[in-house]
Amino acid sequence: MVRLTPYRRSGNGLVRGDDYFNHLVTSLFNNDFFAPVGAPATGQNHFRVDIKETDASFILEADLPGVNKDDIDITYENNYLTISAKKETSSEESNEKFIRQERTYGEFSRSFYVDGADGDQIGAAFNDGVLKVTVAKVEPKVLQKKIEIQ
Repeated sequence: MVRLTPYRRSGNGLVRGDDYFNHLVTSLFNNDFFAPVGAPATGQNHFRVDIKETDASFILEADLPGVNKDDIDITYENNYLTISAKKETSSEESNEKFIRQERTYGEFSRSFYVDGADGDQIGAAFNDGVLKVTVAKVEPKVLQKKIEIQ
């Protein structure tokens, strides 16, 4: 069976992306008063990804606004596709006092478990702040063999 499972990095390893209960608890206790409803908890550096499936491939589209193409790294290892990006902060000196600062800077990383992917057939394009990664599928080998009893 071919499948793609989103994961996000946590302080202690990978966490399933669909672990909504933990996200809800974290959101309730870590968000501040001014955070919009449904916003990720403060300090969570991640980006949004849409995943599509065709007969021949998986297509991931990640929103990375404000990130330079050279600051994006895509790796595939042990069936994990990892997208990492770095967004540098501006080094301007300012005497401004922010009431709220939501634009985050730092390193962002998401990992996806890809079962049945062809590691040699992964392509990527970056245009207008959207990263599009295409992962070709391979048909899983069904190993079926009759075992003779001695």
